Amino acid sequence: MIPPFGHSKPSYTRPASAPADPSNQDDGVVRISLSSLIALHHDAESLSLKPGRIRSPVSGGYRSPFKGRGMEFDEVRPYMQGDDVRILDWRVTARTGRPHTKLFREERERAVLLWVDLRHTMFFATQGAFKAVRAAQAAALLGWRAVNQGDRLGALLFSEKTHIELRPRRGKAALLHVLSQIADHAAWQQPAAGSGAMTAANALNQTLARLRRVAQPGSLIILLSDFSHLNGQGSAHLAQLARHNDLILADIHDPLEAELPPPGHYRVSDGERFLTLATEDTHVRERYRQSFIQQQAALQQLCRRYGMTLLPLTTAEEPLAALRQGLGMRT
Repeated sequence: MIPPFGHSKPSYTRPASAPADPSNQDDGVVRISLSSLIALHHDAESLSLKPGRIRSPVSGGYRSPFKGRGMEFDEVRPYMQGDDVRILDWRVTARTGRPHTKLFREERERAVLLWVDLRHTMFFATQGAFKAVRAAQAAALLGWRAVNQGDRLGALLFSEKTHIELRPRRGKAALLHVLSQIADHAAWQQPAAGSGAMTAANALNQTLARLRRVAQPGSLIILLSDFSHLNGQGSAHLAQLARHNDLILADIHDPLEAELPPPGHYRVSDGERFLTLATEDTHVRERYRQSFIQQQAALQQLCRRYGMTLLPLTTAEEPLAALRQGLGMRT
C-alpha cells in the first residue's frame, strides 16, 4: 500500500505497465530470469571496480578509496626489532619461549560480496521495474565485472523468511550459481506482503550481522537495497564493516517514494486489493516529500561519517547508466 506520509514503504504494488499475470517468469518488470541476468555480461564490460575509480555523484568528499585486498597468513618467524607487537603469535611464543611474529601476504584476489535485499518493500514500483528487479540486474552487472577482473565473488541474499549465504569463490561457475540463486529465490514466488516493520528490521539486522562474520578484511561489499527500516543496530553493523572493507550502498527507490504525483486521485493495487490515493492536500504532499529528504539525509550522513559510498538507483531506469556514472567506466 501507499504510505500516507512516507514513514513506511509500500508493500506490493504493480506498476501501471506491468502485465496482469504476476507469474510471468521473464517480464523484466515484476520478475527476473536467469537468462536475462546472464545476458548482461556484455554490458558489464563497460564498468570498472578498480581502486580509486569510484566517483558516485552523491558521495562527494566522504567517499573512501579502496582499502586494498585482504591479507592472508603466510608463516611465523622469530621476532625482530621493529616488528609490530600486535601481530605476535602468542601460541608459538608460549610454546618456544621466544617471541615470534606472524607474517602475512596480500591475497591474489579480492573478495567481492553482493548483499541483495529481497524483503517485501523491494517488490514495489510505479515506474520501470520493481526495486527487486533493479537490484538483481545491478547485482548481475557487478558480478560479471568482478569475475572478469579476477575477483572472488560471493553473495548474501535475504528476505523476511529466507537467508542464503554464498561464500566467495572464483570463476564463472561461482557467478552463475549466485545469479541462479537470485533468480530462483522464494521471494519472487510470494513476497512477504504485510510484514511488519519489526520483522523487516530484524531481517536486515540479522543478515548484516552474518555479513560481518563472513566478510574478510579488504573485501568490496556492495549492498543493494532500499534500506527501509534501517535502525541504529543496522547502522552500527555497517560502521563496523566499513572499518576494514570497502562499502558501496546502492540505494534503490521509486520516484513515488520521493514525491507524490500531481494533485488528483490515483488507483493503486497490490495485485489483489485496490485503493484510491488522494494527493490534493498541500500539507500532506510537503510532509511526504520532507520525510523522504530526511531519510536520504540520514543515509548520506552515515556514509559520510564512515567513508562509505552512496550510489542512488531508481526503479524508473535500468541500472547500467547509474553504475557507469557512479563507479566509473572501464578504460
